[in-house]
Formats: sequence, structure tokens, C-alpha cells
Amino acid sequence: MDQSGRKPLLKLWTGYNLFMTTPFEQAQQDVQTLTRKPGNDVLLKLYALFKQGSAGDVSGKRPGGFDFVGGAKYDAWAELQGTPAEQAQAQYVALVQELKARG
Repeated sequence: MDQSGRKPLLKLWTGYNLFMTTPFEQAQQDVQTLTRKPGNDVLLKLYALFKQGSAGDVSGKRPGGFDFVGGAKYDAWAELQGTPAEQAQAQYVALVQELKARG
């Protein structure tokens, strides 16, 4: 019963994900809860695998000038050119699981 004394028509379970998530989507959530921040090389790999898995091959121009981070991200993504999205997603999931296991 609620505060007004009426019985609810539908009781929702708390803490339960009612929507099915793919392993790739779950890994995206899990990477946000890592206890240790990965090194820059691993962060670039995560970024590249995520982009390849979600957007496909790199597009647009490579950032130049003093945008060193943008250039590094572009280069990491470009290295995966031609990798199927499903393969990139599987590699992303495996890398996140490995990082979680390290603690």
C-alpha cells in the first residue's frame, strides 16, 4: 500500500535492470566504475575500440595544430580501419573485463 492507503497496480523492482543490455553496453557502464584509471595507451585503445564498435571506420580530417590529444585519438581509431564493428565490440568487452579483473 502507498501513503494514501491504496494498493499499487504494479510493483516495480528496485535495483533490477528491466532492459536487456548487450555485453558492449554493459562494458561501457563498467569502464566508468574502474577503481584505477588506466594509462594513456590503454585509454586510447578503449577509445578506438569504442569508436570502431559504435561508429565504424574513422571519418573526417585528422586534428592538427596543437590538438595533440585529438590527433592521438584519431590515429588510434584509424589503426582499426576495416575492423568489423562486432570484432571491435568484442575486443572492447574483453579489455574492460581484463581491467576490472586487475582491480
